[in-house]
Amino acid sequence: MAERGRTSGLPPSANGASSAHAWWACPGPLREVAVTLEVLVPPAGRWLHFWALQASFVDGGRRTGGAHLGLQHAPAHPGAAAVNWGGYRDGGGELPGSESALPSAPRNPNTRDYAWGARRPYRLRIGPGSEPGVWRGEVTDLTTGEATVVRELWCPGSALADPVVWSEVFAPCDAPGTAVRWSDPSATGVDGRVLVPGEVRVTYQSYEDGGCTNSATFADGAAVVQATAAGRRVPHGALLRLTDSSKPRPPACRVP
Repeated sequence: MAERGRTSGLPPSANGASSAHAWWACPGPLREVAVTLEVLVPPAGRWLHFWALQASFVDGGRRTGGAHLGLQHAPAHPGAAAVNWGGYRDGGGELPGSESALPSAPRNPNTRDYAWGARRPYRLRIGPGSEPGVWRGEVTDLTTGEATVVRELWCPGSALADPVVWSEVFAPCDAPGTAVRWSDPSATGVDGRVLVPGEVRVTYQSYEDGGCTNSATFADGAAVVQATAAGRRVPHGALLRLTDSSKPRPPACRVP
């Protein structure tokens, strides 16, 4: 029997989006996680697109919450360009945080105006903030070297865990295609060692959960590309090994 597909119309999911994830083989506990994001093919319409690095907050092995840091194509912001650093506590409810120095046209505490550009690399970093239980989200324009602290979030926890990068797309499945590239993923263990994930696990929002079936995640050397309106070459649940022939193979990300 042919697999059901959804390649047109709006995603009928609970939040109106279709998503794809690439989970790092780097469970934690960790002190910091970072990755470089480049929007290769930007959205051409008015629909919200969100590309983010996410991590959980943990304390003694217990998950206390999680948050995501990333760029948005968001029409409510000037030039449809924004950055978001927000999350949720375990048990529900948005995490509180400091007031961002960045303006926000829609006055959203999590999503701020940020004039990012296509085909330009941005380094996303999640790490400790000004005191224990405070977590900072920072984005650096690697073209200019300018680092911007989005704000700090407040969530109990002594470490990070389970990093993942994802694309959340609120556009119709047959909207013009987009693509983003995730490169140079790294994590810092609680002992200070810098670690590199050697592979990621690919997941897609299922047809049953309202996902588009023409989204795709695939490896580009040691980087990961996520695309919409594309043929899906890598199936749900597959492991992608990240390699670069010009460099030694990165070690598997493991923290004792």
